[in-house]
Amino acid sequence: MKKENNSIKNWSEDDRPREKLLIKGKNTLSDAELIAILIGSGNKEDSAVELSRKILNSVNNNLIELTKLSIGELMKFKGIGEAKAISIIAALELGNRRRESDVIIKDKISSSKDVFELFSSTFSNTHFEEFWILMLNRANRIIKKINISEGGISGTFVDPKKIFRYSLENNASSIVLCHNHPSGNIQPSEADIKLTKKIKDAGIAMDINVVDHIIIGNESYYSFSDEGIL
Repeated sequence: MKKENNSIKNWSEDDRPREKLLIKGKNTLSDAELIAILIGSGNKEDSAVELSRKILNSVNNNLIELTKLSIGELMKFKGIGEAKAISIIAALELGNRRRESDVIIKDKISSSKDVFELFSSTFSNTHFEEFWILMLNRANRIIKKINISEGGISGTFVDPKKIFRYSLENNASSIVLCHNHPSGNIQPSEADIKLTKKIKDAGIAMDINVVDHIIIGNESYYSFSDEGIL
């Protein structure tokens, strides 16, 4: 017996992601339905939505983890070729860039959340720990963000001299420290606390204020300033 065609065109109107978006609006679509629109079709066994659900299930329905999948990893799913994998990755990257652009447009840091929004896309695709600084002028407007170091899964080496060399070169009045914890655990380690104090003390001597240290893990963050330990 010939298997029924699972093309979106053969679904009832309520089940068609494209039509659902047109009639009910984008906010009514699930993550799987949005991905189904990107890939357009499934395979002989799965509709586009069912295939999208399988992809999401492989990362525990976490879009942040989905952004970390490579083209090759996506192509392991039956029905996902290179073109479809590229479409998924491109769409997720646009979402990351939009989040970052929202903060850059404001051009001013007024809270720890602003820093989180600025850096969350930076860390979304990495499996390793990275340490960055955000340089600000006297009005807390963004001058530049710079990657200071990259390490392994559990840590990275940070040279305070490098931090302040960049800060002086860019005439920064203050800086925000920011790094990620690939494990998702945002609590600072003893090493994190000691390093923060060391950099803050050096900044006082150089008249460059360390206003915060943000640790990012998945979709959450820890602010040294908000917690009163800076």
